[in-house]
Order: sequence, then structure tokens, then C-alpha cells
Amino acid sequence: MSNVVYVSKSRIERREGPLRIAHLPGESKPVIYSVHGAIAEHYKIDPAKLKESHSSTIDYVISATAG
Repeated sequence: MSNVVYVSKSRIERREGPLRIAHLPGESKPVIYSVHGAIAEHYKIDPAKLKESHSSTIDYVISATAG
């Protein structure tokens, strides 16, 4: 069996509604996650009522795998 090469140590703060703040290794500033547009609608959240609209976690996953 091979040795573990890396363990990511991150911390997520859940704020109001879908707003989350991620503290990630390699980033000097926190990363903000939320929902927007069609993603908000999918989760039955009115996009017009969002205090802050940000990229969702799926946006980050897609951009990471496309890179």
C-alpha cells in the first residue's frame, strides 16, 4: 500500500442560507461559496432575495476538472 502524500486541511464556516466561507491551504484570503441563478432556483431560493451571489461549489469542481 502507498503512503499518504497530502491531506488537505480546510475549514468551512456556514453563514446565512447558502453562504459559506472556506479557509483553504494555499489561499491568503477566504474563498466565498454561495449559489446564483439557475442553481439558486434549483434549491428553491429566489435569486433576487440573495444578499450575496457567488460561485457555487459545483462551479469550482467543474473549473478544477476542466483545467
